[in-house]
Amino acid sequence: MGSKEFLEKCKQIVMDYFNSHADKTDKKQITEDDVFVVWYCKSLQNHKALLSTTVSDSMYYEITHNGDKQETYVDAYKKWENFVVR
Repeated sequence: MGSKEFLEKCKQIVMDYFNSHADKTDKKQITEDDVFVVWYCKSLQNHKALLSTTVSDSMYYEITHNGDKQETYVDAYKKWENFVVR
């Protein structure tokens, strides 16, 4: 799988996840245009990307593709807080 194909797959995964988990009373559905890549890396046959959406729900998604097993793993996170430690 090439980088372009992986990132397209990631956007589709995030869009599908959001649309299936969004509160139905909000009547909010997103498209792939609402999903953006924050960070991406490819090492040998493996890919990893961090993605988010234009929705202000503080969610971000970590998607990893294991090229040896041809498996893709998804972690969905919610940011609770950002603070400074000195």
